[in-house]
Amino acid sequence: MEKFRRPIAMAPLFLHAILVWLPLAFAGHDYGQALSKGILFFEAQRSGYLPGNQRIQWRADSGLQDGKASGVDLVGGYYDAGDNVKFGLPMAFTITMMSWSIIEYGKQMAATGELGHAMDAVKWGTDYLIKAHPQPYVLYGEVGDGNTDHYCWQRPEDMTTDRRAYKIDANNPGSDLAGETAAAMAAASLVFRHHNPSYANELLSHAKQLFDFADKYRGKYDSSITVAQKYYQSVSGYGDELLWAAAWMYQATNDEYYLNYLGNNGDSLGGTGWAMTEFGWDVKYAGAQVLVSKLLMQGKGGHYSSVFERYQQKAEYFMCSCLGKGTRNVQRTPGGLLFRQRWNNLQFVTSASFLLTVYSDYLSSAGRNVKCAAGTVYPSELLGFAKSQVDYLLGDNPRATSYMVGYGSNYPRQVHHRASSIVSIKVDSKFVSCRGGYDTWFSRKASDPNLLTGAVVGGPDAYDNFADQRDNYEQTEPATYNNAPLLGVLARLGGGHGGYNQLLPVVLPAPKPVVNQPSPAPQAKPTPAPAKSSTPIAIEQKATTSWNAKGKTYYRYSTIVKNNSGKTVKDLKLSISKLYGPLWGLTKSGEAYGFPSWITYLPAGKSLEFVYIHSASPADIAVSSYTLS
Repeated sequence: MEKFRRPIAMAPLFLHAILVWLPLAFAGHDYGQALSKGILFFEAQRSGYLPGNQRIQWRADSGLQDGKASGVDLVGGYYDAGDNVKFGLPMAFTITMMSWSIIEYGKQMAATGELGHAMDAVKWGTDYLIKAHPQPYVLYGEVGDGNTDHYCWQRPEDMTTDRRAYKIDANNPGSDLAGETAAAMAAASLVFRHHNPSYANELLSHAKQLFDFADKYRGKYDSSITVAQKYYQSVSGYGDELLWAAAWMYQATNDEYYLNYLGNNGDSLGGTGWAMTEFGWDVKYAGAQVLVSKLLMQGKGGHYSSVFERYQQKAEYFMCSCLGKGTRNVQRTPGGLLFRQRWNNLQFVTSASFLLTVYSDYLSSAGRNVKCAAGTVYPSELLGFAKSQVDYLLGDNPRATSYMVGYGSNYPRQVHHRASSIVSIKVDSKFVSCRGGYDTWFSRKASDPNLLTGAVVGGPDAYDNFADQRDNYEQTEPATYNNAPLLGVLARLGGGHGGYNQLLPVVLPAPKPVVNQPSPAPQAKPTPAPAKSSTPIAIEQKATTSWNAKGKTYYRYSTIVKNNSGKTVKDLKLSISKLYGPLWGLTKSGEAYGFPSWITYLPAGKSLEFVYIHSASPADIAVSSYTLS
């Protein structure tokens, strides 16, 4: 769990230019497998009565008396990291980021059969947050005490530590905690809106009360819940959470009150002033700035457009800093990993990667790019850099180590995690005492008896070094907020290039696995899938004929590229992967394909056709870049 924070600082603004660069398809890592494992980790972090469909079988019920001494039911929720405390601020942030991942990339999760599991993970958290908010101006923000908990090394099922519950109320406010919880409830309401409307409405009712609580009774939560200061101190204050919550409230309600709040309070609460190089459970400014930028690109700025543009300038400062193209850039390890601090650095990597990913898709949808101090940055570059960070995390690094437990063959085996490091109570029910756990299990120089599948640990130091040792908590302790933003990035990377327009409303499909039935012949599909009228360049493929030769079936595919932009397209570049035969009608230049020699531009409303032949399903074709005139 977190102990140390870095100060935040101001920085100048940047402008933008207009050019489009759409992302390519991805390969190399099994992002679908990593997504499945990343979601599974949350089941190992569950507190309370475990459900019948629990997949992490070495865990059992725990924390069954939580809240009882305070006269409230606080059974459930998540343990934040390798300990047995339920900290409200990082738990709520975890729920917000899991929900945002689903809101943006739920369709891709559904395609891999993981949407239901992801929604279950969100609901496990929101069910607890509902319990923790028994009255409009009362919110329980912690169960357990970090000091006494850290003195003991016990599996959750054996806890003998203090399980006192701590709350905020009108006399002891916590705008950051209440604001983040409102954001979590609002974001989650969008996840459940079509599948469980009554539950979504319940979440939204809590979110409205919590936002009012956060705004009306202002104060830092760790001034009221002082036991949190050593572990999850709110260094950034509460201005960022108020704006972050307002942005989520507007998305969930479409109520102009919250749009006005963002417009009227952007300057006073720091949304237009703070230029950030980090995003996480404490500092939400970059996240709020990205959300407001999305509203602006959707044309919802109205008379606040000039204010929202200042939010956007700060959002793009974050992007430029991550890419190393700004005036104050994020440090990187020699192996290329973003590095902010030695303690659980990967939390900043996964959260930054998520913002880079969604912002890339927002830009592509709007036909925009970013102007950094070091030059123009295209959407594909943002997404490509996010991919590089995820690939590093999954094993493409100097140590060839996967920092997700259970992914790949070389991953941490001695995780700083009480439950995974002690034999399961289902295997050996003998009670593990507070200090006995340290003597028997913590000090044991061997692999954990329980595999903490999907856990993203703290990660390497500034020089790409990593020591797989249980007492090395800075590097080997996992956390829920490491995994939550990573889910969306993994779903996006696993989904490839097709079917993204993040500025259009997204309706999630039914949360159940998709079973791919065998087909007698591959079926070409339009690329991308969303409304063609909103896509500047549309690509559609179809198989026009097929034949058998020497035991193989060959297909001729016709591909139509149409200019829907209303302007002339020049300098078109296409990316084509999974092509295993000859192609006619394009000119290849390096790794990209461009206009054939007899065409130099494509007028508005016009199309060009090219064909290719191979004995496989349709190739993956995407627009890499173009200019409009």
